[in-house]
This record gives sequence, structure tokens and C-alpha cells, in this order.
Amino acid sequence: REWVRIAKVAGMKYIVITSKHHDGFCMFDSKLTTYDIMDATPFKRDPMKELARECRRQGLRLCFYYSIMDWHHPDYLPRRPWDQRPTEGADFNRYLAYMKGQLQELLTNYGDIGVIWFDGGWEGDAERNHSAEVVRMIRSLRPGILINDRINLPEDFSTPEQTIPANALPNDRLWETCMTMNDTWGYARNDQNWKSATDLTRKLIDIASKGGNFLLNVGPTELGEIPAASVERLVTVGRWMRVNGGSIYGATKSPFKRL
Repeated sequence: REWVRIAKVAGMKYIVITSKHHDGFCMFDSKLTTYDIMDATPFKRDPMKELARECRRQGLRLCFYYSIMDWHHPDYLPRRPWDQRPTEGADFNRYLAYMKGQLQELLTNYGDIGVIWFDGGWEGDAERNHSAEVVRMIRSLRPGILINDRINLPEDFSTPEQTIPANALPNDRLWETCMTMNDTWGYARNDQNWKSATDLTRKLIDIASKGGNFLLNVGPTELGEIPAASVERLVTVGRWMRVNGGSIYGATKSPFKRL
């Protein structure tokens, strides 16, 4: 409830939550593995279900980040140099079946999902990752969903990371900058290199003027709390948005070819 409240105070309209990162640990109740928050921790609850319910209650769209790369699953290939597990008997196609099964769970157990935000797909091309087949399955389950470009296909929008393009993308291509508020994606107690609220607001304006969206990262602490420094900045941006949101929400790119 607090996560959604903070996002809403900041003026955000949707939340993209990490359902599974590269380490393969699932933050949702998956019936396809015990390497998830329900089976492998004392928590015994599905926070994605609780978040979905709260997003509906407070009027935000829920979206799922999902890593194609998986450092835990025995069938995922290739292996990193530090991963000494034997590869004999590993079957990447069997891993893809597991991935499709998990995507099906995410798209059917949590209500309407706005985006599937893929990551970690760079170790294989679209053919190896069966990307077209995966996309067809997703769209058959959720025809109105958006899919990003990190499944080795262009799909609906581009995802520049930690950077803002110099201009709008060609051919009215949709895009969304993903960016940290300090220097790290996860929580790092020693990283105090925070961007100022003014800087974040100006970045938001710059992005909106070029037809993009701003996916601004927060890394909750080990207690699940969004750090006070993040909250402080989000509240300040939200205060600006309450006055000036008309210049951001629904705005299209600037008509000028050059700034």
C-alpha cells in the first residue's frame, strides 16, 4: 500500500515490478518452481498479488519486469564463467517452456497487466529465444498489453537505459528511459550519490518533450521500505507535477526538429 501511495504522490501512472531478475528467484507464487518467495522464504505470501490488488484500488497500472536470463535454472544456457554447474543434460528449449509457463502465470493470476518488461535477453537472438512465439502467446492472453524491445524484437517501445536520447526517436517510435535515482538499481546503503529533485524534474520534462516516458527506479531496503532519500525526491517531483502536470500527461513530442 505504501509503495503504491508513494508512486501516486510522485505523479506516476504505472508501476513496473521485478517479478524475476537474472538470479532466477521469483517474487511471485510460481507453481513451476520452489525457488520463489512463497516456498523458499518464511514470508509465505505473494507480494505481487497484494501489489496487484493495491494498484487496482489506488488506480495505477501494474506491469511486470521479467528476466529471460536465469542463473539458477538448470536448463538455462549459456553459463557464466563463475557458474561451475555441469551443462551436460541441460536443454535450453526446456527452459523456454518454463519461461513461457511463468509468463502465463503472471498474465493470468494478477488481473490486467499493462506491460511485460523483458530484460536479460542478449545472450541469444530472437530465433534461439523463440521470441516471436513468446510474443504471440503473450498477446493471445492479453491483447492490449505492451511489450518492450528486450526480447530481441522491436515490439512496442524502446528502452534506453540511464540515458535520454538527443531527440525524439524516428518514425514516432515509442520509448521509455529507465534510470536510477542514485548509481545502483538495487538497494545499496553506501550509495548516497542521489540525483536532486530538480535534476529529476528536468529529466522528466526533457523526456516528455521528446515523446518518451520516464521509468524511475527505486530500490527498497531489506525491510521492503523505499529509502527516505528516494521518497523525499519523489514527493518533491510530485508537488511540481500537481501544478504542472498538464505539460507532461498526454503530451506529445515537441514539433521542433531541433532543441
